[in-house]
Formats: sequence, C-alpha cells, structure tokens
Amino acid sequence: MKTFPMFFQMAGRKVVIVGGGEQAAQKTRLMLKTDAHIVVISDVLDDELAALAASGRIAHQSGPVQERDFANTVLIFIATGCPGADSAVYALAKAAGATVNVVDQPSLCDVITPSIVDRDPVVVAIGTEGTAPVLARQIKTQVEQLLEPNLGDLAALAGRLRASAAARLGPRLRRDLWRWVFGNTPRRSHARGASREAAQMIKQAIETGNFGHDTGGSVALVGAGPGAKDLITLRGVQRLQEADVIYYDRLVDPGILELARRDAERIYVGKRPGCHSWPQEKITQTMVTAAKSGARVVRLKCGDPAIFARSFEEMEALRDADIPFEVVPGVTAACGAAAAASQTLTERDAIDTLILTTGHLASGYGVTDAVKNLSPGSCIALYMAVGAADGVSAQLSAKPGAADICVTIVANAQSEAQVIATCDIQSLSATLAHHGIKNTATIILKWRRKDGHNQQVSKPDISKPYEASASSPSLLDARISA
Repeated sequence: MKTFPMFFQMAGRKVVIVGGGEQAAQKTRLMLKTDAHIVVISDVLDDELAALAASGRIAHQSGPVQERDFANTVLIFIATGCPGADSAVYALAKAAGATVNVVDQPSLCDVITPSIVDRDPVVVAIGTEGTAPVLARQIKTQVEQLLEPNLGDLAALAGRLRASAAARLGPRLRRDLWRWVFGNTPRRSHARGASREAAQMIKQAIETGNFGHDTGGSVALVGAGPGAKDLITLRGVQRLQEADVIYYDRLVDPGILELARRDAERIYVGKRPGCHSWPQEKITQTMVTAAKSGARVVRLKCGDPAIFARSFEEMEALRDADIPFEVVPGVTAACGAAAAASQTLTERDAIDTLILTTGHLASGYGVTDAVKNLSPGSCIALYMAVGAADGVSAQLSAKPGAADICVTIVANAQSEAQVIATCDIQSLSATLAHHGIKNTATIILKWRRKDGHNQQVSKPDISKPYEASASSPSLLDARISA
C-alpha cells in the first residue's frame, strides 16, 4: 500500500480550511460531521460558508495567511481555487509541520480524503490512492446498501454497554455476546425499528450471561483451498475470524492468515512430505488440549480437509475426547489444478469415472491399485505423487493403448509460483525433471474412450525451453504460467 488508512481523533481539535468558495464549502461540510473546531481562512466567503460563520458553527478569519495560522492543527485543507495560491499556502502549512490536503493536487497531499459511508460511530472509508475515484464511489454505493441506516445507533448502544459487559463477562463470553448482538436477533430487531426491544435483549443477556452461546471449546477443520487466498470459502473466513488458535502448515497461503482475528494465536506445524516439523500425533493432541481448555480451534488445511489431509485421525481423536467439531469444505487440489489448466475432470461420453488417489502411502511412495487398473473412460488425479512418477509411468506405459493417456501436471496450483505442463505417460518423469517440479504438484491422467469426445493433447518437446504463446487458450503444449 502506498497509503495507510487511519482515523484521526477529531473532538475539540483544530481544522483549518483555506478558501471561501465551493471547494472549501465541500470540505467544511465533511468536517462538520466531526466534533472538530473548524477555522475557515478567506477574505470572502460564499453564502453557505457565511451562514455557517454567522451561526457560530465555524470560525471565520480574514487577512493574509501566515505560518502561525497552522499551529496546533490536526488537519489542513487548502482550497483557494488557484494553483499558485494553493502551492504558496501549502509551503506555509508544511513549514508549520502540519498535515495537509490540497484539493485536486495529489502531489501536494499528505493525506487523501476517502469516500465515506457514515453510520456514526461506524464509519467505512474507501480509498483507491487517487487512482479510481469512480470505483471508490461504486464501492461506497454497494456498502451503503449493505449496512442498514440505523446501524450506528446499535453500535453506539453497544459502546455504552461495553463497561457493563466487561464487568460481568469474561473475554470469551464477551466476544460471543457481541457476535450474537451484531449477527443475530438484536441486530435484526434493531434494523426493523425495534430499538427498545433490541436494547432490552442485550441488557438481559449481559445480566444473565445467557444468549444461546456455547462456552466449551470446539475445532473446525477448515479447507483453505488449493492456493490463492480468495479461494477459501466464506464459512472458512468466518471460522478464522472466530478462532482463538489456528494451526497451519507450509502449503497455506500466508494471505489467508490475514483474514483471521488479529489476536488469534497462530501455530505453524510445518508439514512437508517426509519431513514433518510436527508429527501428526503431536498436532492432534495439541488441538485436543486447546479445545479442552475452552478455545475455538481452527486446523487450517490446504485444499479440502476430507481429501488426503490426515483429518480422519484428528476427527477420531476429537470424537474420543467428546469435543465438538465441524468440517468446512475447501476447493480440493484436483479441482484447483484442473481449473488452472482450463480443463475439466470429466467429459460426457469420453470420461465418466473420476478417481482421486495418492502416490504417497504410509510405507512411502508407491503406485496404488487405482493407477494400475486405469482403463479408458477414466481420469485419475494423483496427489503427492511426484516421488512415485517413475513407478506410475512404468506401470501405465506397459498397458495396451497407453499412448492415449494424456497427462497434465500442475505444480503450486492457483499461486504465483504455478507451473503447468502436459505430456504423454512415457515422458512423465522427464517432464517433471525438465520443469524442476519436485513436490506440491497434482498429476492428472486422462484416458478417453475412443468413441467419446476426444481432445488430444500433443506431446511437448521437452528438450527445448518452452516459449508461451498468448494466443493459445488451450494446454496442448507444456507451459509455465504465473
């Protein structure tokens, strides 16, 4: 970010607006939404500003602008309407050490005025670093529609009751209370105009500590998707925002952790093929212990937690400990890889069987029976199988008709490091070596029926560096995409 969003404390502080025309009036209207002391400096004021000065809502100062006029100010707006005058006043303001916004001159701005959605005390500021004001206004319109007009009143009520809640409820219970207030019956009642009813519900909940909450710990096994952080589900984001503790491994996009509550504890368990920083048993036991202590635990897993993610062991341990848990599905690696390669995993008449299997067994890398028995009309998505590539290639190359098996390799699917390559089954190992793919890859094997819809995949020449063609929408050649 080139700019950083923050909120100024404005109550009783001095804001100076230099100018007396419409631009100055616009900034004055904006500042009148705050509790700031507003001083407008100009020899001549337009009718609107003159009326505000006469009513005492702003202070008016005329005469030459001097450096001392900007002492002890929180913010200065310069809007004379004359670029030369604006620049001269800007120099005086900066000499006084002030924070300055010069209207319509971004190069002279220390701060940029955002588009604002005002539900005081709830305020949403939307900025585009000055690049796309129209987009900012469109986003503002969408947020205006999302937030009910009286939401600020509910937030203000919550603010008045925070001390009472803090005196009666512990930290965990308070979080549950406010989650219930803003996401359940109180907010719905308040939104339809029943503000007294909503207030009474909240006060009673604080008094009794009873609002349908669960005080025990729990675990959510959350699928983070195959790579990019925007592929996690909305429910997955919700669980991250509710979590007290998050366990994650190396395959999870760091950006996904930014979606979590800032004060949630993050524990890296560092799993990688054949080299686990934390053994699975330790991960499972630590989660159980945290949940027993009353924490909301999220086990964040790349892809889908129900597919080759060791979730079965964790679920069994949670059941044995009588700890409630849920599984939040995610986009599995096979789907992410196929989407990255602009492919489908099934094709009407040509491929009607889809198999998800792995090349990394408890005993090490190997070839499963599903691969050995591959037949026309089938697609296999191989997880964690780079180390088993030689065996897969040897097993399938010996089959009659093996030349019809098309292979797509997607490494680091849906991430900036994504690599996509295609080949035949005989050149699988060579293609992996050519592209430097050693792990974190999904291998998709397709054996189409002869009488089905047949999209042939050409065999790449892996002896030469690949040059991508922007005009080719298909993956008929080996390619690297980022």
